[in-house]
Amino acid sequence: MNVRYIRYFLAVAEHQGFTRAAAALHISQPALSQQIKLLEESLGTPLFDRSGRTICLTDAGEVYLQYVRCAFQALDEGKRAIHDVADLSRGSLRIGVTPTFTTYFIGPLVAEFSLRFPNITLQIHEISQEKIEELLINDELDVGIAFDGGNAPDIASRRLLTEKLALVVAHHHPLAQQRHVTLDDLNNEKLILLRTGFATREQIDRSFRQAGLRPQVQMEINAISVVLDVIRRRPLSTLLPAAIVTQHLDLVAIPVEGWQLERTAVLMQRKGGWQTAATKAFIEVAHALADNAVT
Repeated sequence: MNVRYIRYFLAVAEHQGFTRAAAALHISQPALSQQIKLLEESLGTPLFDRSGRTICLTDAGEVYLQYVRCAFQALDEGKRAIHDVADLSRGSLRIGVTPTFTTYFIGPLVAEFSLRFPNITLQIHEISQEKIEELLINDELDVGIAFDGGNAPDIASRRLLTEKLALVVAHHHPLAQQRHVTLDDLNNEKLILLRTGFATREQIDRSFRQAGLRPQVQMEINAISVVLDVIRRRPLSTLLPAAIVTQHLDLVAIPVEGWQLERTAVLMQRKGGWQTAATKAFIEVAHALADNAVT
């Protein structure tokens, strides 16, 4: 069976039509149709229903598509394995991280890894945990850094560090000299928080409900850097990992007395996926850095 025909089948299925697939493949539509027909004849069953205005996969086509995707994923892994160099003189690494880590952990981690392995090309994607898991499963990421709990069945995770959230304020804030704040203090604070949809915000809202708190959320923003910039300029406060202040000396992290708000960060990979030398090295550096992190 010609592998090219199978790639053509995948293109038609993903583009949901011969015209768009032919354009993407840079071949004529009649030639593409003929080669798909040859594939169907070799399999002894039609893969596409051509009776309507738009084509769609038959039941056999749907089943075949699943196996084709798995096969090409395995082939891509094999190609990377061949080009993987154990001495790390070259290579690449695709990393997905949830946003809060970029403020205090990912920068130092990437800098340290790059210093040790300057010939490894890094691609860093700041995305949601759900998207990280999706890309790992689809073999579009090598490793992810997110939070423990509720991971997809195909995802393997290893503990990295424990984050403790605190009330973060600028030095000019009235509470900046406090060694700790109470739940009543927190309830009376004017907060600026990440928008709903961030894992950090979801955990904060859940903890508010459990503690019976109704703080004043004056602003919701979808970027931590903007949140921090606003509290530098206004007497507002936020709830973020306490370790963030190690990278921002004009900010203070104040523990909330009687309110333990923490979570476990994990390194995530696809179960059974090929682990390159660069991935192994990155995991080792990440654990070494996490052991020395302020959490």
